[in-house]
Amino acid sequence: MSAVEALEAIRAILDGARAADLESGTLEFKQQGRSFDDTVKEVVQATLCFANANGGTVVVGVADKLSGPAAFLGTSLDPADLQRRIYDLSRPPLLADVRRETVGAVALLLVVVPRSPEIHSDSQGRAPRRVGRDCIPLDPLDQARLREERRGVDWSAQPSSRPAADVAPAAITAARHRLERLRDERQRLARLSAPDLLRALRVVTPEGMLLRAGEVLFCPQDEGDASAVVYQFRLTPAGEPRAVERPRHPLVLAFDRVLELVQARRNATPVNLPDGQQIHVEDFPGLAVREALVNALVHRDYHLGGPVHVEHSPEVFVVASPGPLVGGVTPDNILTHPSTPRNPLLASAARVLGLAEEVGRGVDRMYREMIQSGRDLPRIESSAAQVRVTFVGGAPNAQIARFAAQLPAQEREDTDTMLVLFKLCSVRLLDAQRLAPFIQKTVDEAESVLRRLSGDAVGMLEPTRQTARRAHPAYRLRAQVLRALGSAVPYQRRTVDEIDRKVIAHVVEYGRITNKTVQNLLDVSLQRARDLLSDWVRRGILVKTSAHERGPGVEYGPGPGFPGSGGRKRRTDSRGDHGSTLPLPFPPGGAESEASTRASPSRTRSPRGRLRSTPGSVAAPDGAAEVSDRGDAAAEPDEADPVRESSC
Repeated sequence: MSAVEALEAIRAILDGARAADLESGTLEFKQQGRSFDDTVKEVVQATLCFANANGGTVVVGVADKLSGPAAFLGTSLDPADLQRRIYDLSRPPLLADVRRETVGAVALLLVVVPRSPEIHSDSQGRAPRRVGRDCIPLDPLDQARLREERRGVDWSAQPSSRPAADVAPAAITAARHRLERLRDERQRLARLSAPDLLRALRVVTPEGMLLRAGEVLFCPQDEGDASAVVYQFRLTPAGEPRAVERPRHPLVLAFDRVLELVQARRNATPVNLPDGQQIHVEDFPGLAVREALVNALVHRDYHLGGPVHVEHSPEVFVVASPGPLVGGVTPDNILTHPSTPRNPLLASAARVLGLAEEVGRGVDRMYREMIQSGRDLPRIESSAAQVRVTFVGGAPNAQIARFAAQLPAQEREDTDTMLVLFKLCSVRLLDAQRLAPFIQKTVDEAESVLRRLSGDAVGMLEPTRQTARRAHPAYRLRAQVLRALGSAVPYQRRTVDEIDRKVIAHVVEYGRITNKTVQNLLDVSLQRARDLLSDWVRRGILVKTSAHERGPGVEYGPGPGFPGSGGRKRRTDSRGDHGSTLPLPFPPGGAESEASTRASPSRTRSPRGRLRSTPGSVAAPDGAAEVSDRGDAAAEPDEADPVRESSC
């Protein structure tokens, strides 16, 4: 974190935020202790943590449990003295940038710590590292691993004890088959002899000895060695394993075998598109499973023993690999952090063979595929012992899957677009400040994404009227997008009683209803309107009253379960009993011929600026918010609260 970013956090504290809530993997607030030595020890510990992680800033003179001006207690420490003490108490010496900043009349110190190429410890040899908001000690193995990463030592590029003659012929054959299926210059590698293929992949020495990358990819494991991967299938996530397999094959064969095991137990949900096509949504998208598995096998820490574990059930799919994420990568920056493979040579050979994605694309693809299939985001957890990737399966959200399938290819394959869609299915409004950490980009980059999606070329979002002139407006889904997503958007859902009352009131007034009318009345898709009509017919509320059996001309009228007399009620004059009058809230140009000549609902603004109903408008149920033609509350959110989470 730079000093500029630390100053932004200070401004947030002045605005009412607590310092403790703003601390992160790159920011720490410290209060001056009872003595100079106590304060120095705490600051030195924090600087060592940042230097051994991704760098960061320590702000001295702030109480982390307070907010506003009261949080700034100040410090009497001299910048030069503190810088010298940090240098003297670290091994090897660490040079930090210490500067004074003032907030009003209060003096603070900002200690800016770079990410160091070395591993730094205190005078007693203890080397801590920042993980999230915590400072944890590094054991000797962690220090060795981190030192290799910082110095660019590649475990997979080191010589093994096995000659090239030890490669498994089946592994070479599998590699050739992979290369033959590629559609670029790599295809020619399939015609090479085994020695030439190993040389083309750079996994063999000039003397004919395999490098560790070649050993992992092409050699079977010795007897007594742990298998590289363990696959278990359970009917429930915590149930007894129904299938366990420990393939002892080379990586190229073990990878294919695990994918076969997953594919054999694949479930798919058919989803119909408006154009009549049908897509099949897998419980766990094949491409997401592939990326999780190859990341685990290629980027795991081979210093550590133990296999990659694959836990498979119909509800949950988990891949756990030994070792933490590579230095500098965290779950909070994994989408945008520059690619830093732990085993560069192994990763390079895997990409040539078509096992792994191009640099930096694999994790993006996992996120996109899970959203496109109507499911939750991947959950990525990292500890000193393992990286754990979890996909939650089960029944997909068919509305999201259907909508995503109809997007243009360039938007469907854009991770930012998919993340914005996912977020706005749970929050009504979204601005750049809220979006930035979610897509792991800067606020300006997030604003650029939102503006692009609100342009006419995409037409997914629109800024609210109250915030449109701001540097960072609040954006919402457009009406047609809300209609297409239907029940996938919780904040526009109506209860069964509310839906029934609205439709019954319409039939009481007009005597009939059609699929198109339901779409406009409830702002739902054709498929959702069809399902609702089928439910009303099943419950006896409606019956078909037209000669048409199928198509847009089918009309429905009161059925045996229709409340009251079930007959056609005379429409009251718009100046009469407004409580029983329920005209259709058709959007412009969307009304049917019968209703298009009737008065549309009108709204006026109250003195406080909120919309309220006037004669001819839709009356909301007692105690409920009025429902607009977009399915939202009739009034837009207050300007003071531009981004609100849904309560659903």
